[in-house]
Amino acid sequence: MRDSHAVHPVDEILPVRELASFGLQHVLVMYAGAVAVPLILGNALGLSSAQVVLLINANLLTSGAATLVQTLGFWKFGARLPFIQGCSFIALAPMVMIGQQYGITHVFGAVIASGFCVMLLAPLCSRLLRFFPPVVIGSLITIIGVSLMPAAAIWLGGGNPDAEGFGAPANLLLGLVTVVITVGIYARFKGLLGNMSVLLGLIVGTLIAMAMGLTDFTAVAEAGWFDISAPFAFGLPSFAPMPILIMMLAMIVIMAETTGNCLAIGKLVGRETTQQTLGNTFRADGLTTLMGGVFNSFPYNAFTQNTGLIALTRVKSRYVVAVAGVIMILMGLFPKFGALIACVPAPVLGGTAIVMFGMTTMAGIQELARVRFEGTNNAILVAVSISVGVLPMSFPALFAQLDGPLRLVLDSGIFLGAITAVVLNLILNPRQAEPEAAERPAESS
Repeated sequence: MRDSHAVHPVDEILPVRELASFGLQHVLVMYAGAVAVPLILGNALGLSSAQVVLLINANLLTSGAATLVQTLGFWKFGARLPFIQGCSFIALAPMVMIGQQYGITHVFGAVIASGFCVMLLAPLCSRLLRFFPPVVIGSLITIIGVSLMPAAAIWLGGGNPDAEGFGAPANLLLGLVTVVITVGIYARFKGLLGNMSVLLGLIVGTLIAMAMGLTDFTAVAEAGWFDISAPFAFGLPSFAPMPILIMMLAMIVIMAETTGNCLAIGKLVGRETTQQTLGNTFRADGLTTLMGGVFNSFPYNAFTQNTGLIALTRVKSRYVVAVAGVIMILMGLFPKFGALIACVPAPVLGGTAIVMFGMTTMAGIQELARVRFEGTNNAILVAVSISVGVLPMSFPALFAQLDGPLRLVLDSGIFLGAITAVVLNLILNPRQAEPEAAERPAESS
């Protein structure tokens, strides 16, 4: 008989060595995405190199703090799940628009105001959970996995599609070797070594890249030892109705993606996502977004690519991700540390991403396998919602003629897929009649 007092895997505190190594894996996986938003925004607004570096350091520092809020939690804030937080790409286009038309202080003002609004709306938004039965959750997780693959492809090619050497045979070969190493370690070894397959793949891949002359550590020598961004480093925030409305629209899309991520990670770790969990998650997103605006950073959500790492390693402890948050804070305070991690070549990241993102897709397929299709309308629901969800990823130029808020919504495949699945489920399954799928015990992964 199972011990009723046994610690749930999510709440398990692993030995220090494992916490550090698994936490570092999460940071390596998300680092490239974490620095992309401040880098792109800074360049789009014509900021100086020093100001862009300030944005990056502030982003790493506040992302780490946001991760601690979500994983450890306090009072009614935080999912208490293994969420690693980073700046949301959904907010990037609206922030560029606001910054170019109103100025960067209006960007931070809109971020602060929208974060405060999300905190207030959290209890209301959490009530939407009943619209996500297993067939919708399975479709959404599958869309998340498939939608991540373009990022893996860009990394695999070298990181910059506009660069002359993008897609060079050396990059593709390095990525392929990293895939082989990662899969080989995962399949050959069990326990600690098997769970560290991504970290070991990244390390070995980086060493091979050094031998091939595809990476160097010049940036480490040039980076400073210590730096911290003071609150309101760009001046006091400015508040205006239109920038705040634009940012709130982005936050609505972010909350939809947060719902999908929360459900996906809850399924992976075996902890049910309740209305209270979702409300606490939204409150934490709102609070950390507000905090981000104060400390020269941006809106946050759970980084989807790290979901694949949880599926691959089966390490479910939220304390592992909390350690990742501490590492990000150190990276924000000690730029040399961040520069060292940034030396992992993009093709190596792409190789590990192929494995991890595929595992996320697999988790969605596994969830759909528990749904009853015979004698129901679930097949057409899944077919249409997944197809619609991958449209922005499969052909981004499809919505190029549109502009403004509508373009923002349609550019998010996860949001599109979620809305399609929810609406079709309400139309095709008005009674939400899926007791077999909901009551069937989850398979161990």
